[in-house]
Parts: sequence; structure tokens; C-alpha cells
Amino acid sequence: MFGFEYYSPTKVIFGKGTENQAGELVKAYGAKKVLIHYGGKSAVKSGLIDRVKASLDAAGVAHVELGGVVPNPHLSKVREGIALGKKEGIDFILAVGGGSTIDSSKAISYGLAEPEKDVWELFEKKRTAQKFLPIASVLTIAAAGSETSNSCVITNEETKEKRSYNDDIARPKFAIMNPELTMTLPDYQTESGCTDIMMHTMERYFVEEDSINFTDEIAFGLLKAVIKAGKKVMENPNDFEARASLMLASSFSHNGLTGMGTKMYFTVHRLEHVLSGTYDNVSHGAGLAVLFPAWAKWVYPKLETKFLRFALEVMKVEKQDTNDKTIMAAINKLESFYKELGMPTRFKDLKIDEKAVDELIKKSTNIPSFIKLDSRDIEMIYKNAL
Repeated sequence: MFGFEYYSPTKVIFGKGTENQAGELVKAYGAKKVLIHYGGKSAVKSGLIDRVKASLDAAGVAHVELGGVVPNPHLSKVREGIALGKKEGIDFILAVGGGSTIDSSKAISYGLAEPEKDVWELFEKKRTAQKFLPIASVLTIAAAGSETSNSCVITNEETKEKRSYNDDIARPKFAIMNPELTMTLPDYQTESGCTDIMMHTMERYFVEEDSINFTDEIAFGLLKAVIKAGKKVMENPNDFEARASLMLASSFSHNGLTGMGTKMYFTVHRLEHVLSGTYDNVSHGAGLAVLFPAWAKWVYPKLETKFLRFALEVMKVEKQDTNDKTIMAAINKLESFYKELGMPTRFKDLKIDEKAVDELIKKSTNIPSFIKLDSRDIEMIYKNAL
């Protein structure tokens, strides 16, 4: 177990109608002019953007807006937001949406705070950020956990690179969470979100060193809650309690709580970044659903004790005559859960053939991992997903 610091400063405002508090909350942080950043037409069509703007107007806070964020948010939209922010004198960014919108907002914030520097340099790891414009969110999707995390992932669509940058200065000031806002989501987005939430905790649990049992118990509880709530939401999209569980799990899965005392590598996330960076139509959650079981089948002998506990306590499989069989039964049961949600579990489900997989293998070099992954390891992980 490593020593650790736990830092999660984001204020959470949770419950029905909480989006109407956006104006007063932003005003409390001294904002004079806000950039409302959002994704597609649904936020406008549902009336959410109008409610947020009315709340800002009532608080006397000026605002401009920029929509058009896509899944796997693009660097070109970030640059557009930086240019707009400079022109309008923006001093606060309010993301209305899910992880993609929040990540795009974080990147815009980095760019506005240090306008003389190229924001992509952060993602290339050429420098670290020294300043950050305050941001907050009105969450509409339970998935990425970016509303309370220090992470940000952006795709450079010209080079087909998907890269992350993590810095505690990027943690949002507050996150408004109304589970009702997720009820109109397409099923596929909800399903992808469930996968993403689980992966943020599983990437923290499946690491080489021993962890704190207290942290493990939190992780197991979160994973079981997502499985239960995910099934309920598929049966009844208007189940408020289940939606609330997913929304809270989204935030607490990625704010550091479930990884206290461990060293994280996020290996499967890095592999998925190669996948969805190359194929922009692949959602992050879908890519994770394909790659995690493939990774688990290859590496579990190195983490047998952890996988066995996961099998028995989270996936609730019957103990079999060998640990190998028990663990494989758990991985297969997890795949079945993904299928039940409507998620892909093989590359063929994503319309990616073996020749294309060979190209992904070539791109997947220097992937962080608790064990060194050479070209043969990468090949076997990808082949497991065929």
C-alpha cells in the first residue's frame, strides 16, 4: 500500500430542479461573464439550456454559449472555444452535459488561462499548466466522472491521437446533479456510461500492490450498485433511484475515492484511447466493454488474488474446482452483463476486422502497466477481443 493524499474539492448540489441554482452558484464565485458549453441539440430541445440561461440572467451574470461538443471531444472545438472566450472576455465556464463537454470545457479553460501557449502541449506532456479558469458543470450523463475529477481527455482529429492531461487545478468548483436530466438519454449512452463508471473503479482496484480493505469494500459496493442500477434503468428508464445511484457512482468512481493507497496505470483506458482515437465513432464506454475482458483474460494470473475476490464478492460466481475456472467464470459473467446492457464485447461488434486490429496493435506502444507489456502481450490482448 502506498501513502496517499485524497483531494476532492468539488461541491455537489444534488437533487431535482437543482439546475435552476446555476446562476447564484456561479455568481458566488465572482463570475462576470460565463461561457455555457454543451454538446448536441438535446440540451437545447429539452429546455435545459434555456433554464440555465434564465438562472444566470436572474443572478445578473452575462453569458455566451458554444455547442457542438461530440463524443471523444475534438481539439478543433477546444480551439474554437478558446477563440470565443478571448473575444468575449470569459472568466468562468459552465459545462452543460457529460464527460465530453466537461473535458472540452477544461481544455478551453487551460487555453484561456494561458492564452500565449498552445493548449495541445499539455496533452503532449511538453509542459504543465500553471493557471486554470474556474469551471463547473450541470451534469446530464452518468459516465465519465469528469465533473469531480482532475482528468481531461481530448482527441486531435487531425493526427488521430486521443490524449489525457491530469491536474488538480482543473477540478470543477461545483457539480449540479439532477438525475432526472439523464432520463431522456438514448439507451446506448446510458449503457456506455455504466461501463465507463465501472472501469474507473476496476482500473483502480486491479493493480499490483495490496490496497486498503476499506477502499476495496467501497469499490465493491460501487460496482455492485452500478450493476444493480444498470439493470433497473434498462427495465425502466424513469427509475429515479437507479438514475441517482448511477449519477453518484459516476462522480465517486473517478474522484480518487476508490483508489486510495494504490498506484494507478489505467492500462485499459490507454488501449481504448488508441481505439477511439483511431475510430472516432467508437464511444469510450463501448471500447472499454470490448477491451477490459480481453485484458483481464491475459493478465489475471498476475493478479490472481484480486481477481478471485472480485469473482466471489462482486460477480457472485460459485467457487469452482480451480481458481482459474472461477476467475474466467467471473470475466464471462461480466461480458454477459455488458451484452445485457447492449454493449459490444468483440471488435466485430464495432465493425472492426482483424486487419484493422493489426494496425491498432502497431499503434499501442509504451502503454503504462503494472507489468511491462511487450508487443506480444499487446497482440494477445487485442486478439482476445476478436
